[in-house]
Amino acid sequence: MNRLVAAELERRWNETLKVQSHLQEELESLREIPSNKLSPEAQEELLRLGQDLPRLWNHPAGSVEIKKRILRTVVKEIVVSINDEKVCMLLHWQGGDHTELGFVKRRHGHHRYVTDSDTLELIEKLAMIQPDAAIACLLNRLGKRTAYGHTWTASRVCTQRHDHGIAAYGEKARRARGELFLDEAATALNVSRATALRLIEKKLLPATHACFGAPWVIRKEDLDAYLARMPPSHVPQSANPNQLSIDIQ
Repeated sequence: MNRLVAAELERRWNETLKVQSHLQEELESLREIPSNKLSPEAQEELLRLGQDLPRLWNHPAGSVEIKKRILRTVVKEIVVSINDEKVCMLLHWQGGDHTELGFVKRRHGHHRYVTDSDTLELIEKLAMIQPDAAIACLLNRLGKRTAYGHTWTASRVCTQRHDHGIAAYGEKARRARGELFLDEAATALNVSRATALRLIEKKLLPATHACFGAPWVIRKEDLDAYLARMPPSHVPQSANPNQLSIDIQ
């Protein structure tokens, strides 16, 4: 029995000696490898960066990992407290200085992905004269993108309207406001669409459109005022390409 115990102890001892010998060889090999010391120029650059934290933070070679190490080096402690809708932060720096920061909490449902104000204003104007699908097509033609960088769809336009309290397009509401589209104005004038557009371009018939590519909108009162100014014989007619002009001397 004693011989078996002694043999087991001897085996374990030999295994431990082998591990110790292997580790000793690895240590000796590491000692033979020259250390990668910084050059004097690199050391001077590092010291200069250490004295200019903003430049160090915004340096092109500064990765996220490096910035985390900078924070752990210069910041000792951050104390955060929440008072109603405001978040207060107290930063304790290494060396004893401290900085107070405060900002308003985001309201429920708010996040950093926010549609830019110009696009939102355009959606509000277009919603008065176009359904969501048509608005999405126009926004995509203009190169507009959502806050997430996606193209627009009818459902995404609808979501933006609901989030910002913008009413959907309604045919009855447009007519109640006395607004006519270009084709409707041309019909009322008994001219072609192209002729009605020329009247708008010449500032003879007031009209507006939300952006390039959006439908022209003519107020009925402006159309009636134009008709009242023009005698029947001067109401613009569509150009006939087959009509010949005769100059009478």
